[in-house]
Amino acid sequence: MSTSHGIGAYALIAAIAFAVSMLVTARMIPLMRHRQFGQFIREEGPQAHLSKAGTPTMGGIAFIIGITVAIVASMFMKGSEATGKIAILLSMFAFGAIGFIDDYNKVAKKQNEGLTPKQKLLLQVIFGAALAVFMMTKEGTTMLIPFFGKTVDFGILYIPFVIFIEVAMANAVNLTDGLDGLAASTSSIVACTFAIVGMTVHGGNEPMAVAGQAVFGALLGFLLYNHYPAKIFMGDTGSMALGGVLSAMAIVGHMEWLLPIAGLIYVIEALSVIIQVTYFKKTGGKRVFRMAPIHHHFELGGWHETKVVRVFCIFTFICCVIAYLSVR
Repeated sequence: MSTSHGIGAYALIAAIAFAVSMLVTARMIPLMRHRQFGQFIREEGPQAHLSKAGTPTMGGIAFIIGITVAIVASMFMKGSEATGKIAILLSMFAFGAIGFIDDYNKVAKKQNEGLTPKQKLLLQVIFGAALAVFMMTKEGTTMLIPFFGKTVDFGILYIPFVIFIEVAMANAVNLTDGLDGLAASTSSIVACTFAIVGMTVHGGNEPMAVAGQAVFGALLGFLLYNHYPAKIFMGDTGSMALGGVLSAMAIVGHMEWLLPIAGLIYVIEALSVIIQVTYFKKTGGKRVFRMAPIHHHFELGGWHETKVVRVFCIFTFICCVIAYLSVR
């Protein structure tokens, strides 16, 4: 399959991902409930969230399966390019595995602690470096600069830059996953944007387009059960995998600088935590936000979860429109 095959072929990829993700999610909910794999809610979080304790978690497994089936299916289509797709899948699996280990430790020990921050960071750096070396060997070290329409060769700096993108993205998406449907809905918009970019910009990039459609479809299938009030959470398994797959899509498409534009909401969520923690330490206990990440700031300010999600989605859509125009 190539970018010249038209929208229909890509729509089929999204439909496959949607169906598989929806069916697996529906099956996972009673299974996780039976195994008592429920979410542990932090006591220092919003008090309204305590009622969510015990909601089945690790639902990210469902959309990981949906994305995988859809991307693998695309490889059997005429003219398919496999190398970039394999890189995207491996990135998703690697970061999803980190989240899975973290989730499993939490649900097995019945406490909100999994891997230590150092353990997570080490694994993330290793996996990010692996993708960087793979892409440098296969595709070179050039990146498109949005708004200027020019490519820049990063040379040896490509490796640390890609590592930073993978690690930052995985953790930023993880921080965004704090309200019912928030990470899934905003990420579906970003993924759809990447799919459109992969289909239409500069001759197209099939792996980016296919992966974008697969992630978009799979997240929509998952959202049928993850929207408020959520019947299942994606867990770190899902949020880490999303960070890995979205960053890999941008890297494979040589659109790394598109990530902080389309995914500005992730950047803001991560910065709100950094600002909150730094200010808290410097001032001996004072806070900039009511609570961080920033979605909790709005929630404690009186916004209902659904309003926060709706506003963040609108903001993400605007950012994605800007991102698309920046590379046209």
